[in-house]
Amino acid sequence: MTEGSVRVDVWIWSVRLVKTRSAATAACRGGHVRVNDERVKPAAPVRPGDEVRVRLDGRERIVVVQRVIRKRVGAPVAQECLIDKSPPPPPREALIPIARRDRGAGRPTKRDRRELERLRALPHDPPGR
Repeated sequence: MTEGSVRVDVWIWSVRLVKTRSAATAACRGGHVRVNDERVKPAAPVRPGDEVRVRLDGRERIVVVQRVIRKRVGAPVAQECLIDKSPPPPPREALIPIARRDRGAGRPTKRDRRELERLRALPHDPPGR
């Protein structure tokens, strides 16, 4: 690695895009981190001017590296090290609530399953099966 670069997993952890260093490494290994539109391994270098895309929790963060840092810093300092070009998160109302069964309610009945499929608009089994 050259002097003006740092590992991508260390950088995304340092600027607080992920909570832990191990989560940053796992995101890189899982293919959720791209530098200049290329999937990268955790040890890939980032330099000022690189575009880093991180997909976490169903949301993509797009940032441009302003300054490389190797240690985790406070949030105000971390914001100076990047330019955030991410689209705004969807409003809370737009998120679809997940249907959950009451604890101890047991397995869903055939009637419950058909209602769930109807709600999800999934095609159901053809009659006669």
